[in-house]
Amino acid sequence: MSASKKWETAVTVPTPVLPAQVAAGDTAVGVEQGRLADPRTAELVRRAGFGRFTERFPAALREVRGEREAERLVDAWGTELWQSAVDRAQGRQSCGDLPSGDDRPLYWARLTMAGRLERWRPRFPVDTAALRTRFEDASRGLTDNRFSGLPGVRRIFISGFDPFNLDRDLRTGNPSGAAALALNGRRITLDDGTSAEIRAVVLPVRYADFDHGIVERAFAPGLAPGPRAADLITTISQGYPGKFTLEGWAGRARSADPHTDNDGVLSGGTRDHPVTAPGMGPGPEFIRGTLPAGAMTAAAQTPYPVLLNTAVTEIPAGRSEPVDRTDGPSPHSRAVAGGGGGYLSNEVAYRSNRLRMELRPEMPGGHLHTPVLTGLPADETQLTGPEYERNEAAITAQILAVLKSV
Repeated sequence: MSASKKWETAVTVPTPVLPAQVAAGDTAVGVEQGRLADPRTAELVRRAGFGRFTERFPAALREVRGEREAERLVDAWGTELWQSAVDRAQGRQSCGDLPSGDDRPLYWARLTMAGRLERWRPRFPVDTAALRTRFEDASRGLTDNRFSGLPGVRRIFISGFDPFNLDRDLRTGNPSGAAALALNGRRITLDDGTSAEIRAVVLPVRYADFDHGIVERAFAPGLAPGPRAADLITTISQGYPGKFTLEGWAGRARSADPHTDNDGVLSGGTRDHPVTAPGMGPGPEFIRGTLPAGAMTAAAQTPYPVLLNTAVTEIPAGRSEPVDRTDGPSPHSRAVAGGGGGYLSNEVAYRSNRLRMELRPEMPGGHLHTPVLTGLPADETQLTGPEYERNEAAITAQILAVLKSV
């Protein structure tokens, strides 16, 4: 049995199925799809030049004559959307008047196309949920996005997130997603003079996708043995105002309620009553990050400081009330929150590093929180502004500097 076959039989990755936002015969839409009624979402798509995807996708669906053809179509369109967003972020594709590093057009274009896919009613039977999963994976960099495997080149795998907190401000972007687009496929020179290749994915801010294994699908290929295996993984998300934090611990629990995900869904867990997410593989209550914290926190400290965060929230052994600690968990405690809280930023760190410990325990891995991206104009009809664009570019540049230090 080959090494890859051993890996396939050793690891159980949750079945990749997503619940459809719009059920057959049902005209109701989910919270996330409902935001598309705001004309600013279409404007963000158009001003990045991605209208060619959203406008032509329905016609392409109408030409499909069978389920296999539908699978090939959503794979191809999803991959092309992802690659166009990467090319635009890295200056290889110039279209529209939004800044090249803007992550928001990809999010709104994907969501628009997913809605069209779910409303598609062909004359032959299709598994709409499975097609949606294929499209989501392809348009997020999960497929056709492997390391080149060139000898002597190190391999860094990162993940970012979609925009969130959209009910607070629909124009919100996510600097971790912007960085993923800007860095995917890049060859960089590390501080020690060696070369490294970066591969990236952008993950949804939806509990259902996590329940059905999107994190494991994203990270498992890079953790499998072989010449295209990652040498280091780090998840990245937006965190605290005015600073980067390298999270020392990830907790097993969800505890973010009443904060909802992008589709208005609660986790089911609170600070007083944390829960373990569905589909979570076996693992400890807390997982310690193993990224080179000394080098990463000593890296570029401007314009934002880069700090190590060892705080957690736990329920100590023999007790029932949560306790905040600044120095990591105590023995045999139950997780309430990692350094990044009890939301999906903590969970992506836990899930990816739980899988790393199972497959490649010697590999460094952890989680990096970015500063909150600020600077949007007070006038909410203005989709971008100079301060917002400068801050987004500065965060991406500093993420690159931190990664070079590893």
